[in-house]
Amino acid sequence: MKIAPTPETGNPWGVAATPYEEVGGDGGVRSLVENFYDIVEEESPVLRAMLPNNTSTSRQKLYEFFSGWLGGPQLYMERRGHPRLRLRHMPFDIGSFEAEEWMRCMMKAVASVGAGAQLTAYLEAELGRTALAMRNRPDPGVIVPVVSA
Repeated sequence: MKIAPTPETGNPWGVAATPYEEVGGDGGVRSLVENFYDIVEEESPVLRAMLPNNTSTSRQKLYEFFSGWLGGPQLYMERRGHPRLRLRHMPFDIGSFEAEEWMRCMMKAVASVGAGAQLTAYLEAELGRTALAMRNRPDPGVIVPVVSA
């Protein structure tokens, strides 16, 4: 029994062999990252405050990471080693608001590169999981249940 329908293409992101190819390869990944950072700089003071004044290194790192994460060349791993996303984001105060704001900016960037419906849905699901995993502080008013053995 299938839990979810499989797209006719056989890939949840579209017709290309990898999401990297679906987004347009190297140029598509570069555009996605550049558009994301432009959106953050123009629209998101909360995310902008987490970045250095000059975002060129941040842009390069995300481009390298996305290249490999999307199924293209493993640039980040080759140049910088394992991404250790959670560890690298620990210096920043990230709650649900910040994760959701990151997703808002990223999905706007995804739309700006002309991603199709399947790729958009795929990236929203996969990046959403990652954004939520980066949270490192409890949200105000959230009570975490204590489980006793």
